[in-house]
Amino acid sequence: MSMNSFGHLFRVTTWGESHGPALGATVDGCPPGVPLTAEMIQVWLDKRKPGQNKYTTQRREADEVRILSGVFEGKTTGTPIQLMIENTDQRSKDYGDIIEKFRPGHADITYWTKYGIRDYRGGGRSSARETAARVAAGGVAREAIKMLAPSLKIIGYMVQMGEHKTDTRDMDQIEQNPFWVPDADAASTWADYLDGLRKTGSSVGAMIEVIAQGAPAGLGAPVYAKLDTDLASAMMSINAVKGVEIGAGMQAAMLTGEANADEISMGPDGPVYSSNHAGGILGGISTGQDIVVRFAVKPTSSILTTRKTITKSGEDTEIITKGRHDPCVGIRAVPVGEAMMACVILDHLLLHRGQIGSNQGKIG
Repeated sequence: MSMNSFGHLFRVTTWGESHGPALGATVDGCPPGVPLTAEMIQVWLDKRKPGQNKYTTQRREADEVRILSGVFEGKTTGTPIQLMIENTDQRSKDYGDIIEKFRPGHADITYWTKYGIRDYRGGGRSSARETAARVAAGGVAREAIKMLAPSLKIIGYMVQMGEHKTDTRDMDQIEQNPFWVPDADAASTWADYLDGLRKTGSSVGAMIEVIAQGAPAGLGAPVYAKLDTDLASAMMSINAVKGVEIGAGMQAAMLTGEANADEISMGPDGPVYSSNHAGGILGGISTGQDIVVRFAVKPTSSILTTRKTITKSGEDTEIITKGRHDPCVGIRAVPVGEAMMACVILDHLLLHRGQIGSNQGKIG
């Protein structure tokens, strides 16, 4: 199986399976001299790890990261950084009933069709457990961003759960509830809603928004390395993601040219935009505004309702997926989205530095 890597200059390869002994990431291309310790990365893994409340899977994993290479005396050396996270709470017996059956909504049937072999214990590489490695790599990226663009800040939060939406952006509320939602009223409503779904063994989808504040203008390229292209690809690669938007996204189809155009005026420190329908990216290149990405996560396919399926031998049957699963996988997708944003932004900071150095076109 190939295609386990992403990135141009800052390149990440993830490895490991859901129920294997460990998983992790090999990070290549991180600049030397970046202060880095396991504790710095652990902060972000702790946001993602399972079993923190009743709204996520009750699998108990410490998700403790170890740095095996690429760091000396607390700083990166410029060589590959090997990160490892041990699996400690596998319950493979929960999946004994699906050895011969394909779970509807899961990658079981496509993996079997393509490779002729699949790891039925939690899905192997197709499991969302793989995203722990991405979050660890994102922790490395964040520390490098601090050195190259210290004013840049990446924030992720949930803006929709099922049919329940919020337009409020009270950033102080994000860390105050288990849903990473910037709206105290929504958090209360969503808690009751998800609790009801959880008790019935069902699940629901979600929408996550990730923004990069303070990103410099000039990141990206006009054709095949567009910043929004790479961001969309990164977000779409996250397990269970079925749609990605930049800025106004799909709503742009409903706007007129007058409404969609982000008018420009000259401010004391450079260009000022009247709005941000473009999501901080024009022609594949960042404008200096907030970079805004949203992605939709489907409902967790592992539910306790009987579903029709087939066996490997082609027989019709039924299945109930047992085990420990998230009633809304979108909750733990928030730190994953932040990590992917960090990896892509750092990658483009390095590409920009290597090709251009600093912006060439001056205004004013």
